[in-house]
Amino acid sequence: MKNRIINVQGASVTISARESQDYISLTDMVKHFDGGTALIEQWLKNKDTVLFLGVWEQLNNPAFDSNSPEFEGIKTEAGRNSFFLSAKKWIEATGAIGLEAKAGRYGGTYAHKDIAFEFGSWLSPEFKLYLIKEFQRLKDEESRTTALEWSFQRILSKVNYKIHTDAIKERLIPQQLTKGQTSTIYATEADLLNVALFGITAAQWRQANAGEQGNIRDQATLEQLVVLSNLESINAVLIHQNLPQTQRLVQLNTIAITQMRSLVGLGSLKQLASSSLKKRIQ
Repeated sequence: MKNRIINVQGASVTISARESQDYISLTDMVKHFDGGTALIEQWLKNKDTVLFLGVWEQLNNPAFDSNSPEFEGIKTEAGRNSFFLSAKKWIEATGAIGLEAKAGRYGGTYAHKDIAFEFGSWLSPEFKLYLIKEFQRLKDEESRTTALEWSFQRILSKVNYKIHTDAIKERLIPQQLTKGQTSTIYATEADLLNVALFGITAAQWRQANAGEQGNIRDQATLEQLVVLSNLESINAVLIHQNLPQTQRLVQLNTIAITQMRSLVGLGSLKQLASSSLKKRIQ
């Protein structure tokens, strides 16, 4: 999963994923606080912080040994003026998984959300509440997206069943290709699919629609996009069968015609947002 960004009281806070768990950038959290990243090390040197981190690791990290000399040494020294603890030192000494020290573009100190919320309390109770609110908003949005994808899969399953069982409709949606078209070798497999479904290549569409935004597939209907997705899978099978491009084009065009006939008037497909479907297929 890619990094996600939430806005907390004007601060852009990065959230990354590690083995299905969310880790929040402590480095981003302190950007608008006096002291900056030094606050992270200041928080880590507190004895209460070390004890909290130790308990979290015991609950979530089977490899963590709360009786190890390394952890006992840190726990003993924590809170003293001369004591220093960074995320990297904590990880290397104890094998902890609750903190991460990252390098690179999105580098910095990251913490599991449980630990990040605890750090937020130390920074500012108000900041913590806004952090939790924005984090939950993100999770709600991700849940809705997951539900939409599940709905799409369910609808697509029904569509495929209908394609295989439905009677042939009265009119043909894609035009049956001429002998001249089927004998032409197209430069890319993408254009092969375009011709099979739309009857023209991407370049031919651009020439005929110079003022239009996007490309031929951006202007496709939901029905056409569903068929296009099926054609991509079928074409992959035909390629593995070593069929020449001209033969594959004839078969794909015939399949496109049959499937588009079956999809005419399928109302449940209209319930899905066009933008979501296009994003998944392209």
